[in-house]
Amino acid sequence: MEETMVVIVGAGPAGLATSACLNRLSIPNIVLEREDCYASLWKKRSYDRLKLHLAKQFCHLPYMDFPPNAPTYVPKKGFIDYLDNYVSHFGITPRYLRSVESVIYDSDAAKWQIVVKNMTTTNNVIETEMYTSRFLVVASGENSQGTIPDIDGLDSYGGEYIHSNQYENGRKFRGKDVLVVGCGNSGMEIAYDLWNWGANTSIVVRNPVHVLTKEMVKMAMIMSQYLPCKPVDKITVAISRLKYGKLSKYGIRMPTKGPFHLKETTGRSPVIDVGTISKIRSGEIKVLPGMEYIKDNEVVFTNGATVQFDAIVFATGYKSTVRNWLKGSYESFDENGMPKKSFPYHWKGGNGIYNAGFSRRGLQGISSDAQNIANDIYTNVTAALS
Repeated sequence: MEETMVVIVGAGPAGLATSACLNRLSIPNIVLEREDCYASLWKKRSYDRLKLHLAKQFCHLPYMDFPPNAPTYVPKKGFIDYLDNYVSHFGITPRYLRSVESVIYDSDAAKWQIVVKNMTTTNNVIETEMYTSRFLVVASGENSQGTIPDIDGLDSYGGEYIHSNQYENGRKFRGKDVLVVGCGNSGMEIAYDLWNWGANTSIVVRNPVHVLTKEMVKMAMIMSQYLPCKPVDKITVAISRLKYGKLSKYGIRMPTKGPFHLKETTGRSPVIDVGTISKIRSGEIKVLPGMEYIKDNEVVFTNGATVQFDAIVFATGYKSTVRNWLKGSYESFDENGMPKKSFPYHWKGGNGIYNAGFSRRGLQGISSDAQNIANDIYTNVTAALS
């Protein structure tokens, strides 16, 4: 059994940022990561053309800006390079291939008990490791596991279907009929990428969505530093209407609430257009309503239309897996593995448990979480020593 002050579960940007902040304060911590690398979602499960959707000044982790020569909207490789430098600079040393099996709070010892499978062993022998810590940071994130909806007939679908976290680029789909399910940022960008690679692309747009450009979002982020959410939304929606006109005639409805109000209250982000809308307007990317069921290679939609597809890409989001291993602590995390407290108090639970990366506020939220957590732990540790 190994004892430390803080155990951090997850070596994505949230776990790395928290470890960096703790290291700066000389607080011992161990980062446990189930994959064989840090930031595995970025390194292994993201599409090639991905860029940060927000300007770089809103996306850096604590205590390290992006290089001055980095583009305003940092591409995937640039962000991975930034994370590599961040890990090196702050001396972060995650322990890889550590699958957390169970975590429980020992109230008698006032410590967390963490059971971990070490999958680095040879000869197919998996060892079990035990850790104890005064503090626990859940940094496995909201995007721990991709979700695919339960659609009647999907199991017998004759074509290929994948989650968006398996999509790299559209090379192998050239000339094929491909359906993208989901109209968030990933779905819209994958649809554009498929079209760009020569696929016959359709996209399911079921829910209302705001469509903005990255310049509109940057302007809104700057305005929000000086103005309340309501006028920022009003100005942004007006500019979007001037840019795009009425998208309802193309099958894209606008929500009744503003884009940044929705982001704050529901976590849903506006779509940042990368060129998809112009292809929808021209008919080169077709918009379809919700799926009813699948029969062989044909998809039946809620409007009665039946269309055959060679492949389906589900850009239908992710879910937390915290409840797979966190036992108890229902006062801190709900049954879906999400913090019970709402922003801005979400990051701290009871008995020394914290969470980083669950605020639904992207990298800026991660940076704030990490600093809050490290400072709070430091306060507790120094108070106990005084």
